Amino acid sequence: MLENLTGRLQQVVKTLRGQARLTEENIQDAMREVRMALLEADVALPVVKDFIAHVKERAQGREVLQSLTPGQAVIQVVHDELAKLMGEHNAALNLASVPPAIILMAGLQGSGKTTTSAKLARLLKEQKKKVLLVSADVYRPAAIEQLRTLAEQLGIDCFDSNAAQKPEDIARNALDYARRHFHDVMIFDTAGRLAIDEAMMAEIKNLHALLNPIETLFVVDAMQGQDAVNTARAFNETLPLTGIVLTKLDGDARGGAALSVRQITGRPIKFVGVSEKVDGLEPFHPERMASRILGMGDVLSLIEQAQKNVDIDEAKKLADKVKSGKSFDLEDFKNQMLQMRKMGGMGALMDKMPAQLANMANNVNPEVGDKALRRIEGIINSMTPQERRKPDLLKASRKRRIAAGAGVQVQDVNRLLNQFEEMQKMMKMFSKGGMTKMMRAMQGRFPGMR
Repeated sequence: MLENLTGRLQQVVKTLRGQARLTEENIQDAMREVRMALLEADVALPVVKDFIAHVKERAQGREVLQSLTPGQAVIQVVHDELAKLMGEHNAALNLASVPPAIILMAGLQGSGKTTTSAKLARLLKEQKKKVLLVSADVYRPAAIEQLRTLAEQLGIDCFDSNAAQKPEDIARNALDYARRHFHDVMIFDTAGRLAIDEAMMAEIKNLHALLNPIETLFVVDAMQGQDAVNTARAFNETLPLTGIVLTKLDGDARGGAALSVRQITGRPIKFVGVSEKVDGLEPFHPERMASRILGMGDVLSLIEQAQKNVDIDEAKKLADKVKSGKSFDLEDFKNQMLQMRKMGGMGALMDKMPAQLANMANNVNPEVGDKALRRIEGIINSMTPQERRKPDLLKASRKRRIAAGAGVQVQDVNRLLNQFEEMQKMMKMFSKGGMTKMMRAMQGRFPGMR
């Protein structure tokens, strides 16, 4: 989503890095570019003004101007101020209450409240919490059924409500049910509207008074742009919000809402929706997002994702094989693609990689998503074990046989082999300690990288 902003800010980073010394003039030029980049990304004007003022004040400070690497010092300032703009540190959920801890979900229709409720329940289930999902969206009966279906899919309890009931009655009955069945957390999904109206606000205000939730999360579609900021402000004036969930951060909008909504409401962004899948909800880390925006990547999130999804034994086998100088073959390549699929596909990985590594990975497989990874798996499965071990055997007649077996064109087989060769080059470099050297070099160039 933030690709355009990242591209513009990376240009500023390159320019500043090339400066031997900083002056008011070149700082002014850099800040003008940063300002334009933020405005083009749909960041709210008051937020941009405050951000530029803070960066300029720190960038013209004595420590930066007297630094041996002033360009890097300014980049660090921009990184820190971006993180501060979005909240500085991750704000965890507060569940410290007499069970059940109640989480009230608020937001407009279409913002992703229902799916976010289920995703959040899944995260809490992983933390060994007994969760009850409740839907009070009686104006959209499909929402009640949708939440019930998601709950069944995830193996989570769902309260039996229906469109004939009043939201207040659902709230009372669900709360009584949660207490009697010893649930740790109750996630209450409220009704949304196509726009803010008095009836909606009055209803959710009454539900808040009735339930007295420990967390009131505002779910906002990050693709709404300036409307997201206006909606967040209206809800914040009606409800004592405790946090924000930004959905559809994997979309193709300009993404300025992510940088504006926290500043406008004063409430922390607690989670971000990064895909439509049930596991597509992540805790929001402002400092990591700042690194991603500046092209430094989000290595910590990448590691956490790998720890959850990657087969450690398989990864160790491959590492030992590459280290010993043995050839990286097509069977290994297929296994790597399967691991990538577990982690959300190539696109999800590249989004968190430092720009330098992402560009290399893009050469390996510019296609993203499960479909492309399944095609790779199908092509390799159509090869004989000997062909997988020795790709040099793959001449024209064998390629035609493999393409027919996988139901693809010969060009697809050739493309796969080209991608495999790129991956082989990367593996050779890593086996010679190239990864360590590259990470050290990037840390020198991007001082904000952790």
